[in-house]
Amino acid sequence: MKAFLLAAGHGTRLRPITETIPKCMVPIRGVPLIAIWLQCCKRFAIDELMINLHSHPAPVREFLRQHVDGKRVRVVEEPELLGSGGTLRANRDWIGSDDHFWVFYADVLNRADLEGMLGVHRERGMAATLGVYQVPDPRRCGIVTTSGNGVIERFLEKPEHPPGNWAFSGLMIGTPEMLAAIPDDTPADIGFHVLPKLVGRMVAFPIRDYLLDIGTMENYQTAQATWPGFPEA
Repeated sequence: MKAFLLAAGHGTRLRPITETIPKCMVPIRGVPLIAIWLQCCKRFAIDELMINLHSHPAPVREFLRQHVDGKRVRVVEEPELLGSGGTLRANRDWIGSDDHFWVFYADVLNRADLEGMLGVHRERGMAATLGVYQVPDPRRCGIVTTSGNGVIERFLEKPEHPPGNWAFSGLMIGTPEMLAAIPDDTPADIGFHVLPKLVGRMVAFPIRDYLLDIGTMENYQTAQATWPGFPEA
């Protein structure tokens, strides 16, 4: 199975750490975040990975050169940011005839049950399956409301008046139907421009395992104290 690892953000909120390395290379208890993602992919039989980069791509390329089979990981540099949706649209040929694929936001440190999430996606057959989790600050997130059977009825990106606190986690399974909903405009953002168009055709998968968006210095410091690593296989 294939996965996009979206890693092209500037990481401005993690400066000065990200002044010389991209956010996907910041260390979590001494281990680069990208190495944790590669371990995650191995655990869940994700055998092809595409990583998009913008700021400081050289350290990522060097890390991958030393640690990864180049046939398994593809790096795409974006001289101009395409947005999360724009990246998927620009590289849709890489998906080929696959009927589903993963989309991961690289700054999400997690131990989510991706096997269980994939099982739900295959069972429900929706345009997308979104991992969702409860957050204390819903105005900063993409918020979902669902029906009794988990179908997403509303998706609001960073709402001023949130209807709840179940947020998009940055872990998603997409399909060709989801790709077709991406507008041609650049940059195109998944949360603002794509997911609201798919309400009624997405299902939510609640995540209650460890999950932390390390995009802020506060959360990054929390990760150093709380990240448990992956359980033994």
